[in-house]
Order: sequence, then C-alpha cells, then structure tokens
Amino acid sequence: MLLNQKCIPCSLGTPPLSKEDIAGYLPELDNDWIVDQNKLLKRMIEFKNFAESFDFVCKIADLAEEQGHHPDIRFGWGYVSIHLTTHKINGLSESDFIMAAKIDAL
Repeated sequence: MLLNQKCIPCSLGTPPLSKEDIAGYLPELDNDWIVDQNKLLKRMIEFKNFAESFDFVCKIADLAEEQGHHPDIRFGWGYVSIHLTTHKINGLSESDFIMAAKIDAL
C-alpha cells in the first residue's frame, strides 16, 4: 500500500516507471490524478476560498519536507494544482505515487 511507504530518492540511471507499472499504481490514488505522457502525475483540487487553498499548500509543503520529495504546486483563489515527477530520471518513480497517495490522505 503506497500510503504506508516512504519516498526514497532514486539515483541517476534508474529507469522511469513503465506504462504497466503506472497502471498498477493508479488504482491506489484518487480518481482525479491524471498521468501526462507517462512523465507527469497531476491533480487539481478545488477549495472554497484562497485561505483554504493556502492552508492545503502548507500541509503539502510540510509533507514534502518530511518525505524529501517535492511536488510543483500552483495555487490561487479556490484551487491547488499539484504536479509530481522525478526530475532526476525525467519521468515517474514510485515516490511520485507514494507522495500522491499521501497528498490524497491530507
């Protein structure tokens, strides 16, 4: 189960996840996550106002520091957009899916 795992940094030369691996991880995530070109995992979450969006971003930031895996986050009035990828391997790693599952649990 992804939620119970910890993000682990991968090293250069580690291959990105295959389409089959990605398909195996997706059922553990909220249905709002989208995989873009097998390199990016993204989700948009709506909130009632700016303050709620900001509070959620702060929770993600704390989680990212704890896990050592940092998503790209955009936010504004009533929304938070999250993008996960592992830049070091130019694709998706298991840690991207672990982080997504932990974000879902927030």
